[in-house]
Amino acid sequence: MELPDRLRDYVCRCEEIPRSAVSAAIQEGNLTLNDVKRRTRAGMGVCQGIFCLRTVAEMIEAEGGVDADSLEPMTARPPARLVTLGSLAQLNPEE
Repeated sequence: MELPDRLRDYVCRCEEIPRSAVSAAIQEGNLTLNDVKRRTRAGMGVCQGIFCLRTVAEMIEAEGGVDADSLEPMTARPPARLVTLGSLAQLNPEE
């Protein structure tokens, strides 16, 4: 299944980070996964970078001249899960 054009331009679909933003960050000298993540939020979405970080690494290699396989992994964070305010309001603080 091929992605529609409107989604193909996003490197990080969770945070809706376009390819142009990642490219601009790399051109500004952000040549590690963590640098690009801090600059653009790519990899900070619900999936925690599972789908986008390989693309970011490939872009760093192509545009920044850094071997993608030599890049340090992104700093890991615990998985995030969206919680609605209604769910929080139903919690009993005495439990």
